Amino acid sequence: MQGFRLNPDKEHVAKIIEGIFRKEGHCPCQIKEDDTTLCPCTKFLDDKNCCCKLYIPKE
Repeated sequence: MQGFRLNPDKEHVAKIIEGIFRKEGHCPCQIKEDDTTLCPCTKFLDDKNCCCKLYIPKE
């Protein structure tokens, strides 16, 4: 994921990672669970916009 980095907010990252774990690898921000919602989700890979802010643009 060139041009992006993990969010430096460790508390936020921990919550998102917990959600990903609960959803067995799927983005916690997505309702459906299929191949397109596995983290990093297709929406992020295509649009370069991480809904849950786990990944943020490098400055």
